Amino acid sequence: MTPAFEKLARPIQKWIRTQGWSELRHIQSQATHAIIGGNADLIIAATTAGGKTEAAFLPLISQVLDDPAQGGGFDLLYIGPLKALITDQAGRLEEICREMELPVTPWHGDVSAAVKTRALKAPRGILLMTPESLEALFIRRGPEIPGLFGATRAVIIDELHTVLDSERGVQMRSLLTRMELAIGRPIRRIGLSATLGDMELAKAYLRPDDPGRVVLLEAQGGDAELMLQLRGYISGDKDEKTPPADHQIARHLFRNLRGTDNLVFAGSRQSVEIYADQLRSLCEEERLPQEFYPHHASLSRDHRDFVEKRLKDTAKPTTAICTSTLELGIDIGDVACVAQIGAPFSVAALRQRLGRSGRRAGQPAVLRQYAVETRLTPHSDYVDRLRLGLIRSVAMIDLLLEGWCEPPRPQALHLSTLVHQILSVIAERGGASAGRLYRVLCQEGPFKNVEARVFTDVLRALGDPETALIEQGDDGLLLLGRVGEKLVEHYSFYAVFQTPEEYRLISGGKELGTLPIQNVMAPGMMLIFSGRRWLIQEIDDRAKVIVVVPSKGGIPPIFGGNPGDIHDRVIVRMFAILEGNSAPAYLDRTARDLLDEARRHYGQLGFSASSTAAFSETRFAIATRVGTVKTTTLALALRSEGFAVETHDGFLTVTAKDRQDDLVLTIRQIALGAQITLFSDQTNLIFEKFHPYLTRTLLELDASGARVDERALPELCRQIAIKRPEGR
Repeated sequence: MTPAFEKLARPIQKWIRTQGWSELRHIQSQATHAIIGGNADLIIAATTAGGKTEAAFLPLISQVLDDPAQGGGFDLLYIGPLKALITDQAGRLEEICREMELPVTPWHGDVSAAVKTRALKAPRGILLMTPESLEALFIRRGPEIPGLFGATRAVIIDELHTVLDSERGVQMRSLLTRMELAIGRPIRRIGLSATLGDMELAKAYLRPDDPGRVVLLEAQGGDAELMLQLRGYISGDKDEKTPPADHQIARHLFRNLRGTDNLVFAGSRQSVEIYADQLRSLCEEERLPQEFYPHHASLSRDHRDFVEKRLKDTAKPTTAICTSTLELGIDIGDVACVAQIGAPFSVAALRQRLGRSGRRAGQPAVLRQYAVETRLTPHSDYVDRLRLGLIRSVAMIDLLLEGWCEPPRPQALHLSTLVHQILSVIAERGGASAGRLYRVLCQEGPFKNVEARVFTDVLRALGDPETALIEQGDDGLLLLGRVGEKLVEHYSFYAVFQTPEEYRLISGGKELGTLPIQNVMAPGMMLIFSGRRWLIQEIDDRAKVIVVVPSKGGIPPIFGGNPGDIHDRVIVRMFAILEGNSAPAYLDRTARDLLDEARRHYGQLGFSASSTAAFSETRFAIATRVGTVKTTTLALALRSEGFAVETHDGFLTVTAKDRQDDLVLTIRQIALGAQITLFSDQTNLIFEKFHPYLTRTLLELDASGARVDERALPELCRQIAIKRPEGR
């Protein structure tokens, strides 16, 4: 064994020998030296099943055993994103600690009250919980926090990449800061992740005040061989003799996945059910046992448990058709293949999903990507002609192969989560002064971008009699108000995140259906729904209603993009692909033909030489060549100048009210710094859970920090106005 092995406690050495390990993995040796030999914060980055959990816990448990804490409290705190992951990790740790008399306590809604009560009476060992459970502990047992965590040596944050740029991640950082303030000292932070983009930003997330002291340990090599194919399909008309694209994909999945364990990420819950039903029918047609099952958040916990257990059962081949529910590190055993239907949402998510395959030594990781494009007609929209779904898929796969993924956005204010944490601190303490709240949350905590003036405005908004979240006592302390008390008392308060809001679409007094909205929209912008273009007339954020009228825009594109933000670098790569002349080896013949077709139309539309294309005297396309945030910002600016605007990946479709509206002149004026009003009274700005309690001014400020980029507008418009040399 290596010198690192000799540093571990005797019981840990004995456990390692019983596992039959000939030696520690390199990342485990590195972590052992770093943890036992120092006190720095760490990020341990390795592929899925790369030994990250053992790399962190074996030396940490050794420290607990060799140098027991003198005071009371849990020795180690593990924070994971999912209850199922916590249950899984608790089982692994219980096996390690079984003969060491070190308690391992999983803590979530499915754990009995007796287990929790016993742990609170004699807190020690390892505590595993979600951020929401930790939040509940602060609110319900605030005065006990110093006693519960006074002896805690380290907090281990699993799946670190999932919280870097989210409201939930900001909540976790706030809770850790509050814990350190409560016990009067820093707690070592150790992040585990299989997927990280900008490592410096990841360090800044883990220890914002001193990212330089964070040590990064990355596993070298160890990646499985990758087998990859992107298959293209064309959705035919009902009269076509060829089967619909989804039937073709289902048959391909059936032929290639049957008899093994696999994950198929199908996108929406509706798509999951469609493909699961088709695959089930194929099993029945072939008189074969059922082995394809849906898995998404709307299904019962019992059903999801059933699917997860089948995946772990090596005797029962199982393929789960899922949304993002199986993206994170729940232990479902080894899967032979990961399939992705439709354009991925982010490179980070695609990389995490791929990490579920190729975990067994000698087995390749397998990714099957399916791109569905519409059959073109003389009236097809330019977006369909450019095959943007396929192009985005290729761009993200290429960036995945290069090892890149999306970094967090450090400029965001996260005012919704700030509201949540203000209420949480008040509930924890039974009251708090404005000065203490600002110090704990903004000066010491994660809301450092929030200036004192803005913080005061947030408190005023929460104290408004109509809001009634907080009120001021006679002694000046801020207390929970009438509405605030009801909010905090309900279990749903502990989570800061929510699923995208479903807005009802109304046209002519009739409801068309519902649509999840995650991006900024305003009257004068267009959206695609149920195979038609619709022009937005009114938006009611409070009632979650969008009033639309049919838009005269020809046949709408099939590929409208997914909700959420596509990063600038992904869009830049998409344009490089459109302007290139080589095809990746992983494309099948149909996908190569679609790529050639997209490039041909790109040239015919003139985007190689210009960023604008005119379809008529009033309808244009703009190639923004930037991601969702900047493209949306330009869309809002043009809308404020009277244009109707439709957003796509790196493109805008712009319609003028009449031929007198000069789009080129408007672009030039913005490029020269003309003052533009991005937000109207009806621009939807309520995206996060506690946004409804903020004023319009604060909502605009919050959106400006994360969802739009007004400062980028002049340069963006200058680039659009420049005529590009041929071939570039």
